[in-house]
Amino acid sequence: MKRINTLLIAIILIALTLKATAQTDQSGFSGLLKAGPGDATKLVGAYGEPLFKGFGLGLNSGWNNTAKTKKLLHFDLRITANVAQVPTSDKTFDVTQIGLSNHVKPADPSQTIAPTFAGDKNNVGPLLNIYDDNGNKVGQFNTPKGVISLIPAPQVQLTVGLVKNTDLTVRYVPSVNVGSNAGSVSMIGFGLKHDIIQDFAGKTAKKLIPFDLAIAFGYSHLNLTIPLTVNPDNGAQPKDGQQSTDFTNQRITGTFNSFMAQAIISKKLLFFTPFLAVGYNTTQTSIGALGNYPVTSGGTLVTPTYTTYSNPININETSVNGFRADVGFQLNLAFFRIYASYSAAQYQSVNGGIGLGF
Repeated sequence: MKRINTLLIAIILIALTLKATAQTDQSGFSGLLKAGPGDATKLVGAYGEPLFKGFGLGLNSGWNNTAKTKKLLHFDLRITANVAQVPTSDKTFDVTQIGLSNHVKPADPSQTIAPTFAGDKNNVGPLLNIYDDNGNKVGQFNTPKGVISLIPAPQVQLTVGLVKNTDLTVRYVPSVNVGSNAGSVSMIGFGLKHDIIQDFAGKTAKKLIPFDLAIAFGYSHLNLTIPLTVNPDNGAQPKDGQQSTDFTNQRITGTFNSFMAQAIISKKLLFFTPFLAVGYNTTQTSIGALGNYPVTSGGTLVTPTYTTYSNPININETSVNGFRADVGFQLNLAFFRIYASYSAAQYQSVNGGIGLGF
């Protein structure tokens, strides 16, 4: 299980790490922090929006592939992965339409379309100039390239049958440090599913009603930490003696809280069980840049000065909020299970996995 968890964390970090662009380069993600707290928050929010949505939808996927509940203490252990497809409309954003201040402006007014995290992976975004309070140009940076347009979200979960036609599902990945440059991730989640047919039809349910019908709920909580290295611009000096010069504890922290509720209908046909589910899901996303960051705020291009900001980025938003529909199947081959489903929500996605059950 330890090896499985490590593999899953590595996959998660491929999708999540904002270090995927060269953070020591002014055209990397760290360049966004050069815009100062308010503007950097808007830029990071616009750049990362498809990542937040795609991962939030993924956390709400793969909970169930059948309405039928398990017998008391029977279990199912599965590994699944969800992949969300980011639509074309979310692969770019216009830097002039996100409310940037007069301190950050496009160097070329005709070049304002920037890739998001899911956008163009080959070219950086537009060049942005940084101005001080007097309108003097003191720096510049390019918005970063895209990273990936398919947002993955793997899960490991265990489902156990309880009394009265109810299943309990637990998702758990312990806090794993994948390396000093990759960061760490942890996740925990709980779900319940209840077959309501037998509440009305009792023991004769199987004879009277040729399908299973259940209601289900799921909650996931994921934490991530990714280290950053953002140093002062070349030749830049502190604006005054009040500015901190300790930049050793820079990091991105993120929290995803996802909730799903759905009704599921399925019909077992020998070893094949197709299902259809409709419901509601939501994800609350919190992303922050913690530590001290030097932001060029004065001087000249030859001798710039910087102001140090602590914890400059704090994004709290509802990334996912709406209805979703899932259709798929489960194959039972003795103790072996195969799962697959398709979801229609804010993004389209597919989910697949394998498992063992009894």
